[in-house]
Amino acid sequence: MSTAAFVVIAFMLTAYVVLDGYDLGVAAMAPLVARSDRERAAAMASIGPFWNGNEVWLIASGGALFALFPMAYASSFSGFYLPFMLVLWLLMFRGIALELRDHFPSPLWHDFWDAAFSLSSALLVFIFGVALGNLLRGLPLDAAGYFQGTFGYLLNPYAMGVGVFALAVLGLHGASFLTLRIEGDLAMRARRFRGVLWWVVLAAYVGLSAATFFVRGGLPSGVVLVLPVLSLAALAVQWVSLRRGADAWAFGGSSAFIVTLLGSAAATLYPYLLPAFPAGQGGLSIFDAAPAPAALACALTVTIGGSVAVLIYGSLVWRRMAGKIRVE
Repeated sequence: MSTAAFVVIAFMLTAYVVLDGYDLGVAAMAPLVARSDRERAAAMASIGPFWNGNEVWLIASGGALFALFPMAYASSFSGFYLPFMLVLWLLMFRGIALELRDHFPSPLWHDFWDAAFSLSSALLVFIFGVALGNLLRGLPLDAAGYFQGTFGYLLNPYAMGVGVFALAVLGLHGASFLTLRIEGDLAMRARRFRGVLWWVVLAAYVGLSAATFFVRGGLPSGVVLVLPVLSLAALAVQWVSLRRGADAWAFGGSSAFIVTLLGSAAATLYPYLLPAFPAGQGGLSIFDAAPAPAALACALTVTIGGSVAVLIYGSLVWRRMAGKIRVE
């Protein structure tokens, strides 16, 4: 049952990254492709119906972690208090920028909110990437599984490299989404940007994979070796789709790439939620962090039911709001 709960948490976090990842990516890369106030407004409008529903997955993941693995929740939220506060402020600032932009007719205010929206989104992606990098690298934990490091410890070169890689991946994801939703010159520039960024992601993926094997202390085995092959296949699908102008396939390939990346990370971490540093030295496992079996079964049932409800809601929004947007 603990393994099932681990899979559910991994699924919810993956759903968050795939869904909220495209609107974070649109925001982060919009200054590079949108050249006018109207084009920036169109980029923001492209994610308007979806972004707040996508963030439900992040909130639900936190609640599910509390219910399914309370010890891991306590350890992570106490040890990473400052990063979590930064994430909360960036999420709030991002939402404020989206909602208030069109309430002020002044171009100066538009520029301010656009910059706030893009900067807060890019910082969010970077922080999430740094968090994942530290999980893969391992954390200094005491015997009870509590974090013993500092904020400066989290900013190690490997974790920051994962943060930069996350920016590139979600920038590519956002560009793929933007070409689905926008017509005109903005869409053409997004396609060209996607072609350049694809090479950046490929090079970073190869380099970071080698660094991960070094940090983890050797080559993994089993399913962990299969998933990188699937990741490269998803990247190949993106490249072929880009050459053929198949925007829907490109977005699907980008989504599959993220799913295989996070699946590989989850398989690497299993059965630990908070692995110790250096890697391979134990940590807080799903069996240590889970509550009593009856409580775990109840929480797991509620979590799965809630996830199904959010999936139904998200699919209905997509069916009603997935049309094209014209900059004019």
